[in-house]
Amino acid sequence: MPQPANPPAGAAAPEPGAAPAPKPRALLVLLALAAVVGIVVSLAAWAFLELVHQIQTGVFTDLPKDLGYHNGTPSWFYIVVLGLAGLPTALAIVRLPGGGGHLPAGGLKVDGGPTQPIELPGLLLAALASIGLGLVVGPEAPLIGLGAGLGLFAIRAVKRDTPDQAQAVIAASGSFAAVAMIFGSPIIAAVILLEALGLDRQRLPLLLLPGLLAAGIGSLVSIGMGSLTGLSTSAYALGPLTLPAFATPTVPDFLWTIPLAVAMALVTFVARQIGLRWNPIAMRKPFLLIPLAGIVVAALALAFHGITGKGVNEVLFSGQDALPGLTANAGTWSVAALIWVIVFKGLAWGVSLGSFRGGPTFPAMFVGAAAGILASHLPGFDMTGAIGVGIAAGVAAMLRLPLSAVVLATLLMSKSDPGAGPLIIVGAVVAYLASVALDRVAAPKPAAEVRTETPVAETPAPAT
Repeated sequence: MPQPANPPAGAAAPEPGAAPAPKPRALLVLLALAAVVGIVVSLAAWAFLELVHQIQTGVFTDLPKDLGYHNGTPSWFYIVVLGLAGLPTALAIVRLPGGGGHLPAGGLKVDGGPTQPIELPGLLLAALASIGLGLVVGPEAPLIGLGAGLGLFAIRAVKRDTPDQAQAVIAASGSFAAVAMIFGSPIIAAVILLEALGLDRQRLPLLLLPGLLAAGIGSLVSIGMGSLTGLSTSAYALGPLTLPAFATPTVPDFLWTIPLAVAMALVTFVARQIGLRWNPIAMRKPFLLIPLAGIVVAALALAFHGITGKGVNEVLFSGQDALPGLTANAGTWSVAALIWVIVFKGLAWGVSLGSFRGGPTFPAMFVGAAAGILASHLPGFDMTGAIGVGIAAGVAAMLRLPLSAVVLATLLMSKSDPGAGPLIIVGAVVAYLASVALDRVAAPKPAAEVRTETPVAETPAPAT
């Protein structure tokens, strides 16, 4: 049997099962398709995000006024709306293909195969009900699914028998474009998705080039839609925060960074555990227990309002809209109010993670920012640096993507001086390691390691 020729000296041997690199002409075709998909997905993502914003404004601001409540939304209104949000969510999960998208308590799932076009109605229904009606989940996970599903639909419409590899590339490109819309940055989209996918060096260039092109188009659409429509980009995209300048970190800044990152890992761990443990219970009777979960979230927001006098919106919703106001008005928050918002937002986040559909990232950022403001009351801990650490630690602990956490927090801190950068890196790494350690402690031991208190009686040998 003839032996394969030896590779030239210095050449890397191909990995087993690695897909061959596409020919230049095929790559150009993929890039062209990625560009078209980027435009289509970006427009669809903008429409989705704008629709979410309009639902929130219409339901929680305009509708109470139409009902005659001109001095504020009554408490019962939140109970009713968030309870009703559970019904379409349960319908999408139980009755429609795709289960309404992945469970947000599991993090940001991008490695289980792209969302199929047939799953998009259920995904959109669950996302609009969950995010639009005030639950504590964000839009990034539905956008990833929306981009992938539209990408697959587009390439299959062009050519049904497209190879699986090309379909995967275009689906990923759609996700790149959609995520770039919400963050307004193609770099953030690329880092999050590439780190989550964990691509090897054989597949990285194939996905990176079309993905970056689509993400760049997504960012252009994000910028252009604001000027074209006259609508504020803050309604659908998160930009840099306005924070005091912070040029150089000090020794106390580094010393306080470690306990803050560990604390955020613990807060995130508790929220995830609530979601993971509640979900199997909720799925026993979803049409009853998912609406009940919405009522619990509303009750937590109302309890926070009653204790602190702050608005219920600080607990409800993903935190995307409230984050700039939280950081800009940090001086108006007392230590007690910050503690309470972390507690109530964290609990509402955990319940939402296990019941509804959406992304886990933006609540992690909001809770992390609140924890950073709280930690800035410690002696010698600069507030800008503390907020950067809190955001990076929350994202790293929730997504288990430390590089993405660093890049995202750095983007949000970009208006201030670069002093927060080293603290952000330390915070993300510490939070990631602490989260991994907490998971190992909480993981059930294998049956062979479980010891019983009462010795098991030996089975007598059969008589001969």
